[in-house]
Amino acid sequence: MTGIPDPTRLTPTTRPDLTNVVFLNNEVTSEFIEVGDYTYADAEGDPTPFEQRCVKYLYGPQKLRIGRFTTIGPGVEILMPGGNHPMAGPSTYPFTMFGGDWSDATLGTFLAIEQPGDTVIGNDVWIGRGATILPGVTIGDGAVIGARSVVTGDVGPYRVVAGNPARLVRSRFTDEEIALLEDLRWWDWPVEIITRHAAVIMGGTPQDLAEVAPDQAPGPARSAQ
Repeated sequence: MTGIPDPTRLTPTTRPDLTNVVFLNNEVTSEFIEVGDYTYADAEGDPTPFEQRCVKYLYGPQKLRIGRFTTIGPGVEILMPGGNHPMAGPSTYPFTMFGGDWSDATLGTFLAIEQPGDTVIGNDVWIGRGATILPGVTIGDGAVIGARSVVTGDVGPYRVVAGNPARLVRSRFTDEEIALLEDLRWWDWPVEIITRHAAVIMGGTPQDLAEVAPDQAPGPARSAQ
């Protein structure tokens, strides 16, 4: 499959000059990050690894989970819950962080404060340049995050959001079409079939995609491959 990018390589094997694009599952080392095949970040020449460049306060136990075929623009920052300050009482000062007597006095209080869960970024998501994702957010499949947006809450599948805070701009498809696309899950098809029908995936309608889906895919009846 020399004509298809190798998802086990750091940069695309089909474009040796495309060194700014990094397939993240071959770069991340943190136990707190999970990334699917073909998901990439545009490093724009910065050699700093993604988990140091873009993911802040990655101390766990919460994880960053990213699906397949997602694209992350330059300058994106994903904030994890490790950077949160307590807001349960009068002060937001992080006494526990300093150890010693301050930690002894506040550890129980800190652990009792509810924390956000995992940050989840779905499949086929496009995150624009300079966007910021706040802790515990879930971004649905096929969503688009506008450049410089600050995402403070969950984003539904195939929704376009922009601004600070990010607000819904539009839905890319009808609710019925979104349900069909979520059922088809083209990103889970064998890569040879994805390659064969890449033009439909890129420019067709959800109904067109259903017509070319492999027989083993869920949903409506499929055409023979």
